[in-house]
Amino acid sequence: MNKSCYAMVVTRLGPPDVMQYESVAMPVAKDHEALIEQTAIGVNFVDIYLRAGQAHAHNPEPPFVTGVHAVGIVKQIGNAVTEVKVGDRVTYTNAGVGTYCSHVAVASDRLVHVPNNVSDERCTAGFVRVMTAQYLLKQMRTLHPGDKVLIHAAAGGTGQVLVQWAKRLQLEVFATAGSEEKIHFVQALGADHVINYRTQDFAKEVARITGGKGVKVVFESVGKDTFMSSLECLEPKGLAINFGTASGQVENFALQTLHAKSLWICRPTLRTYIADKRDLQAMALETFEILGDPSFRLDIEAVLPLKEAAKAHTMIESRLTKGAVVLIP
Repeated sequence: MNKSCYAMVVTRLGPPDVMQYESVAMPVAKDHEALIEQTAIGVNFVDIYLRAGQAHAHNPEPPFVTGVHAVGIVKQIGNAVTEVKVGDRVTYTNAGVGTYCSHVAVASDRLVHVPNNVSDERCTAGFVRVMTAQYLLKQMRTLHPGDKVLIHAAAGGTGQVLVQWAKRLQLEVFATAGSEEKIHFVQALGADHVINYRTQDFAKEVARITGGKGVKVVFESVGKDTFMSSLECLEPKGLAINFGTASGQVENFALQTLHAKSLWICRPTLRTYIADKRDLQAMALETFEILGDPSFRLDIEAVLPLKEAAKAHTMIESRLTKGAVVLIP
């Protein structure tokens, strides 16, 4: 085995070009770890938060390797590992290691076997997004056929998963997108009502379509630009779930804002929902049922070499992409 590998290292907090290609020492698997030779790496908004230093649950100090998800082959296992063997194809996310690298040592209880009917690229593009959609749709608030929900950034990676899965649950889906091209794309995914938030007041549109009644849940990944108007879209006792801040952190607001309609808000993260390995494996099983279904649309905007990670971040931050970006070591 080679004695060295490479990584995209965040040399300081800042714009995409702070990530630099560097040769690093080959990791060695400890007793409860497996050494993974990575074959595909996911690009997620959390990677950007960490690189830019945006407040997060864990903000490492430079130099560090960003990234939370990848797929690869087990090349070495520690003495106490029982979950995997050398040669297994596995994936992992939120395992406490940076993923923008060619090789990484990962705690073996955080690894999930990838089924043969799911390619590396499809797994990398969809695993985190479908896992996220699983807890958002099935663990945050009980939803019944006919319930109304609003999904922001519906043309994005997680947005398109939420729209399709919500329709499979027979929900009435309101969605927002930022261009006519994206509007048509989200309509093709099955959304019932698609609103161009750049040319229309989405809160007023939701009120008009629902006769002022509002929606049961808002899935909100944009943050600063949309959050307060999202609260206006909710029915009494409705829930606003902020799970991303693409436009910046939600600013402080008076708690009394929630009073009139007894509204609920929360800011969950996937890391918490998969902290227990039993939950991880159960959610992964359902996730691979989705990923293994070829009728479930999962667009990949670009597949780039890992060395072009800065380009990948620029694409994602532009909010012009309609699907996932995958990096190949």
